[in-house]
Amino acid sequence: MEAGSGGCSARTLAACVVGGIVLGASVLALHLSGPVSIPSLPPVDALRRRFRRRPVRVYMDGCFDMMHYGHCNALRQARALGDELVVGVISDEEIKANKGPPVTPMHERMIMVGALKWVDDIIPDAPYAITEDFMNKLFNEYNIDYIIHGDDPCLLPDGRMLLCVRERSSSDAHNHSSLQRQFSSGHGQKIDDGGSGSGTRGPRPDSRIVYIDGAFDLFHAGHVEILRLARELGDFLLVGIHTDQTISSTRGRHRPIMNLHERSLSVLACRYVDEVIIGAPWDVSKDMITTFNISLVVHGTIAENMDFMQDDSNPYAVPMAMGIYHRLESPLDITTSTIIRRIVANHEAYQKRNEKKEASEKKYYESKRIFNVLRI
Repeated sequence: MEAGSGGCSARTLAACVVGGIVLGASVLALHLSGPVSIPSLPPVDALRRRFRRRPVRVYMDGCFDMMHYGHCNALRQARALGDELVVGVISDEEIKANKGPPVTPMHERMIMVGALKWVDDIIPDAPYAITEDFMNKLFNEYNIDYIIHGDDPCLLPDGRMLLCVRERSSSDAHNHSSLQRQFSSGHGQKIDDGGSGSGTRGPRPDSRIVYIDGAFDLFHAGHVEILRLARELGDFLLVGIHTDQTISSTRGRHRPIMNLHERSLSVLACRYVDEVIIGAPWDVSKDMITTFNISLVVHGTIAENMDFMQDDSNPYAVPMAMGIYHRLESPLDITTSTIIRRIVANHEAYQKRNEKKEASEKKYYESKRIFNVLRI
């Protein structure tokens, strides 16, 4: 039965969505899991033949606060379950009521989610708990076929569980190189196509290649917006990601917060990025410009370290001398230090939130183990 048809009763609709949740839940870990096998949903091709009139649309929601590659990986896997992915971004008010104050406000979280190449549509101010009214809205207004959730415990303030799901398979081992291949899928596609291509595609011989580099630590909305503007200046955006050692030597031994692999995956997930250089050199040399056929080197006006132009070892000296360097006006006044300051300012609130969350999760997993023993 097609979701949203006039003959569906509220009870039938509820049954439809719960079925979709349970089938999809085991695949989507919001933590640091690698690729997993797709659950036994009906094949997408079969659903296309059944519905015919439109693509299969799946829905997933979340806070996506301080968005990291675990979030990205969950949304990537959700997108694989259908033709189009609609993402609900939970409001600041709902997050405060259920989890504590968010680090990143709603408009920044919207930028982050919208920049993911697997996301086709966004619903702002989504509810933390899906009510029957909101479920009907998803079916009738957004033509959603399946509602999906990760297999992490999701708790309301009273400790009530929103969803209980199966144990994650022991075969879901974290694999760095495999994740990088999965995240690279879709590179080289047009910006507005949702990044649903089958694999990496290099630039054409006549492409205008734009290069931008940086740490991209605690990947945030400021990073996304400068990458968007950089991509608009050419046909292909190449992003250099500095090594952990390079960042430590220029910004202090306490940086970076995220390691090179984690930072690379966050950048790879961005729809504006065509390819990355993992462990890019600090200096943009003539040899590098020639090797990658770079047409333009750009840098934002907002960054952690803006003193490089006054140093004898200016990393952009060569592109400046060649006349291919351009400074981009950064749309947002946000840096990694901005995010860190927000966390510190709300330390007490986060600590109380985490203590409560840890206690609830411990109770959940203890109950889960007891249930598993009884089932055997």
